[in-house]
Amino acid sequence: MKRIVVLSDMQIPYQDKRATRAVMNFVADYEPDELFCVGDEADSPEPSRWNKGLAGEFEGTLQKGLDETTKIMTGFKEALGDKPFHTMRSNHGDRIQNYVTRFAPALASLRDLEYSKLLRYRENEITYHDKFYQFTPGWILAHGDEGRANKQPGGTALTLAKQIGASVICGHTHKQGIQHEHTGFGGQIRHKLYGVEVGHLMDISQAHYLGQTGANWQQGFTILYQRRGNVTPVNVPINGRSFVVEGKVYEF
Repeated sequence: MKRIVVLSDMQIPYQDKRATRAVMNFVADYEPDELFCVGDEADSPEPSRWNKGLAGEFEGTLQKGLDETTKIMTGFKEALGDKPFHTMRSNHGDRIQNYVTRFAPALASLRDLEYSKLLRYRENEITYHDKFYQFTPGWILAHGDEGRANKQPGGTALTLAKQIGASVICGHTHKQGIQHEHTGFGGQIRHKLYGVEVGHLMDISQAHYLGQTGANWQQGFTILYQRRGNVTPVNVPINGRSFVVEGKVYEF
């Protein structure tokens, strides 16, 4: 049976540093067969459209944030060892290219400005996907911004799953939840679709756009158990400073 750990949105440099380190240590201890990341590993706020013309655009901190992201993603790869590590494109990952295309189009064709190169993924043996990644028949790794948003945890993933006809595991919403739609007749299930949202690893106190209100978010990650073509998704919530996997408590 294959075990796959799926990392949720970190949005570095706004990640929860203790939680991120704990999950990295867990990966080293658990020794999964593969590691996935749903994207938004880097926040890249400087070229965001929300910062255009404002002080954030001129902070001069973009490289620092990318360097920190590279360090953390490389740390996850080292914890994983010589096994596959796949990561997805995402709306935050697209920010740099979108900014260049819109405001400096003469630079848009420069290969060294590609997101995966800025984060040194190839040399660190991390596979970057700029489109859906079908990791097994009927199951897709996505970021989650490719379809319509749904307020219910797992709903955005299931909406996308029904749109493309394959089960989806994704991030983007910062929610953690699993929804499914099974159809059939004659007492037999003919078609199964799952929508899995993996949560986040952010430090919510740095999400200043939330104002004084909370958010329907859940810190955590996901494990996929893959056996004989079947995939069983299990969300792992982080509650306080601990999480539980297969009966073992991990505290940090």
